[in-house]
Amino acid sequence: MKRNWFRRFTGVRNRGINPQGFHVSQIKFYLLLLPLAVFMLLPVVFIVSSAFKPPDELYAYPPRFFVIHPTFKNFTDLFSKFSNSGVPVSRYLFNSIVITLVAVAASILVSSTAAYALSKKRFRLKQTLFAVNTVALMFVPIAVTIPRFLVIERLNLLDTFWVHILPGLAMPVGLFLLKQFMDSIPNEVIEAAQIDGASDLQIYWRIVLPMIRPAIATIAILTFQAAWNNAETSTLYINAESLKTFAFYLGTLTTGATGANAVAGQGIAAAAALIMFLPNLVVFIFLQSQVMSTMSHSGLK
Repeated sequence: MKRNWFRRFTGVRNRGINPQGFHVSQIKFYLLLLPLAVFMLLPVVFIVSSAFKPPDELYAYPPRFFVIHPTFKNFTDLFSKFSNSGVPVSRYLFNSIVITLVAVAASILVSSTAAYALSKKRFRLKQTLFAVNTVALMFVPIAVTIPRFLVIERLNLLDTFWVHILPGLAMPVGLFLLKQFMDSIPNEVIEAAQIDGASDLQIYWRIVLPMIRPAIATIAILTFQAAWNNAETSTLYINAESLKTFAFYLGTLTTGATGANAVAGQGIAAAAALIMFLPNLVVFIFLQSQVMSTMSHSGLK
């Protein structure tokens, strides 16, 4: 009965619910999803369009969604601009790139090795440590701002480059996802490698890591977004202007500006917002399929 109803509704015979190629029954899904996809893309189009608008179009009334006379002046003004302390914009951008790359690599290393120990090794307090990590998922960053500041001060990390990187290595959601993903790896695979004489490092590098690539891609996305968009660290823990990030500088472009400076600052801010947004979009587009695979394996629905 259900199969006959499905065939009458979709027109699919002996192809399963998801045909390999295009089928006429899929047209109704395209008619539903394509308008929704266009609607979801509108904010992206607006960010790109605003970055190339001259000041008269940015302040046009009624507002214009698309740019009429595109210009690169906003970008040239952005990179020719200096902060109040004389630091060039390229320095902020360089800091953000280096911090993000180091944070992503270090976070993957720390989270994956800790997850391997919690998933495949036997030791006392194993379940307790994982429970502590799970409880840490409940705390939002603002709730631990004061304890984090005290720890950073005691470690003499204030006004150093490492304050951008080290606090982000303790990423509870990364450890949770990787541990849940590793639990799906059969223990027999690990035991077979141990019988063949493989060390823990060889098992971790040659067996475990290739099998958890989707989870690693997910952690890379989460860490990248957290590090690239982080302006809080530069605000709270950094006094030296040369150590601050591009995300922090973006928040200061129009602060305190008045008159003509405020008008010009909006165009520069639009260009900077596009620079901040594009890396997030590109990284997610290339790795989003891996994210879906990780969620299905980790038990998150």
